[in-house]
Order: sequence, then C-alpha cells, then structure tokens
Amino acid sequence: MSDSIKKWHEMQEEKAFRIKDAVVTIDTPMIHESPDGGKTVRSRPFRDPQKSDRYVQQVKEKFEQRSQTGINKYNTTLERDDLSIVDWLNHAQEEAMDLALYLEVLKDKLK
Repeated sequence: MSDSIKKWHEMQEEKAFRIKDAVVTIDTPMIHESPDGGKTVRSRPFRDPQKSDRYVQQVKEKFEQRSQTGINKYNTTLERDDLSIVDWLNHAQEEAMDLALYLEVLKDKLK
C-alpha cells in the first residue's frame, strides 16, 4: 500500500474514533475495531436510530390490522398447534396461488 493511501486510512481511523459516540452524517468510509482487534471498514456511516421509513411503518400497521382481522375471524393467532407442517404449506401455497391470480389481473389491466 502506498504511503498516501496508508496515511488516508490512518486519518479515517482517527476520525472514526474521535466521533464514535456522535451521530455520523458524513459519507466517508468508517473504520471500526472488531472484538478480536481486527479492523473493518464500513462504506456508509451510521444512521440515526430514531429515523423511520414511512413505508415500513405503513406495512407494519397493515400487519397489525391483518392480525386483528384474523384473530376476530378465526378466534386464534398463528401461534397454534392444530395444523401440521403440510397444512401450513398448503395454506402458503393457496396464498401464493391467489397472489399469482391478482398479478395476472393487474397485468391484464395494464394492457
């Protein structure tokens, strides 16, 4: 490794350790020390853990709504033991077949 590249890596490492407790917003490679003493490079900075993705939140809400619908309709949750593995596979296959049909309808509507 050339001296200039080595120096750059050293500078990045120093920067990473100086700001390790701060929320990082710069997009430079970050060098972190693993428990065994080795160094790893992250190409992206740490992200603010409080930030959320609205699409993920929307899907999570839909999962909750769907769960409640199923509980109300079938009076049970997925934490049940009255179905065999084959029963679960059949349910999944039927859902996948429904999805294929919905996709076919949508493709036809796009024509």
